[in-house]
Amino acid sequence: MPVLRQAHVADHGTIVSCVQRWWGDSRTPQQARELSLLVPKLFLQFFSTTSLVLEDDTTLSGFLIGFDAADNDREAYIHFVGVDPRLRGQGWARSLYTAFCRRAAEAGRTEVRAITSPANAGSIAFHRAMGFTLEPGDREVDGLPVHSDYDGLGQDRVCFHKTLTSRDR
Repeated sequence: MPVLRQAHVADHGTIVSCVQRWWGDSRTPQQARELSLLVPKLFLQFFSTTSLVLEDDTTLSGFLIGFDAADNDREAYIHFVGVDPRLRGQGWARSLYTAFCRRAAEAGRTEVRAITSPANAGSIAFHRAMGFTLEPGDREVDGLPVHSDYDGLGQDRVCFHKTLTSRDR
């Protein structure tokens, strides 16, 4: 049974390796390597207290990279989440999100934000099930509000927002 703990800088290499392995079934090796670049070491150097790891004995089973906004005291942001494909569908991503939201609320944060690709139907459904709402975009794609070029030319995103309540504490 995986145990939840705070992330550490020493987890970086393992997380990168997991991203490349866990997403290797749906991407080329090059694409999986590129995806792992979304988790540079600096996230664990500067945001380890707000990032989480799921561990079973010594095996990493999941992780969440997130942080509190530096520019305001209301928001927190979930940047990247992964769960071992063998453990998906068992509630571990929900546990990571719940723990992150609880910690954000305890730190006085009242909102959590996240983004995903418009093509990532599983992520969109998951965020909705976790109580996130879709933020209005500048256009719609298949009924979804999309933010065009959010992460650069051709890198459209769906943006999520969740207001934290007393249930999140």
